[in-house]
Amino acid sequence: MTLSTDTSSALRLHDTDYRGFASDNYAGVHPEVLAAVAAANGGHQIAYGEDLYTARLQHVMAEHFGDGVEAFPVFNGTGANVLSLQSMLPRWGAVICTQTAHIHTDENAAPERVAGLKLLTVPTPDGKLTPELIDREAWGWGDEHRAQPLAVSITQTTELGTAYTPDEVRAIADHVHARGMTLHMDGARISNAAAYLGVPFRAFTTDAGVDMLSFGGTKNGLMFGEAVVVLNPAASEGLTYLRKLNMQLSSKMRFVSAQLIALLGDGLWMRSASQANAMAQRLRQAVEGLDGVTITQPTQSNAVFAIVAPEVADRLRESFRFYDWDPSTGEVRWMCAFDTTEADVDAFAARLKELLAER
Repeated sequence: MTLSTDTSSALRLHDTDYRGFASDNYAGVHPEVLAAVAAANGGHQIAYGEDLYTARLQHVMAEHFGDGVEAFPVFNGTGANVLSLQSMLPRWGAVICTQTAHIHTDENAAPERVAGLKLLTVPTPDGKLTPELIDREAWGWGDEHRAQPLAVSITQTTELGTAYTPDEVRAIADHVHARGMTLHMDGARISNAAAYLGVPFRAFTTDAGVDMLSFGGTKNGLMFGEAVVVLNPAASEGLTYLRKLNMQLSSKMRFVSAQLIALLGDGLWMRSASQANAMAQRLRQAVEGLDGVTITQPTQSNAVFAIVAPEVADRLRESFRFYDWDPSTGEVRWMCAFDTTEADVDAFAARLKELLAER
């Protein structure tokens, strides 16, 4: 059944011309992804992952990450992170991560409450861990009074928009493995990282020693859906059971898998991420150097971090929604998405300039 144009318009509740800079999650679904969902519809397919699309996804993931990897589609990023870490650790295990890590700041303690893990956090200036920073919490093995640090989680790109190079990931992996720990990567914006670095996914994952990956799709044009990708089978166990236990086993999994296939199968991930990254660079160039704007982080993905006066930020938000990052300093975050256009960026920058001039 196809909705008529009149019916579609009647069902639409929002202004499709509106753009914000709060989150890439605000963007809609890429048309190629919607088409893939429609193509996967109709007829019957075996539920809970025994469908042809989920089987095809395994081959697609192997093309990007290497032979022997296994992908477990899930509903969302928090589910992917919780499942990954829970499968990597015993009940007494702990995970070292940054203080800004999404698993620490934005997942409502799900890794701790649902997975039963302890997070050991480390402050960083740019959202990136190093072997030296890891060692601040990598101690106490055999001490029955301390949760055992058995895994490290890094984010690519980080919550501050910065990207790990393949060499940086390799240095961390070697350091972690030498201490008997495993390495997880939260790849919510992994496509933005690969687009910025100009390398394939496996260059900073499989080939760099990452054991487990949360592969992100929603922030890059999917309707919903991520995947836990097991890069090192020896680092994980129980995912077959944990996915259901954690309410991340989709009965109609073909529609999650079809989206991921569309994203990965024909370079859509690169086109979408490159567009988002390019618009962030355009935005930075448009506002950098303005009196009243201080850029606070390198722009290595689709995020721009800046300090502006709160009164200016509040007035700018009347036209374009975005979030405060650190209200104590006036730091804000401006995010671009796969559908952000040059006109969107130029309108945002122009309004900011107007407000700064009025001051």
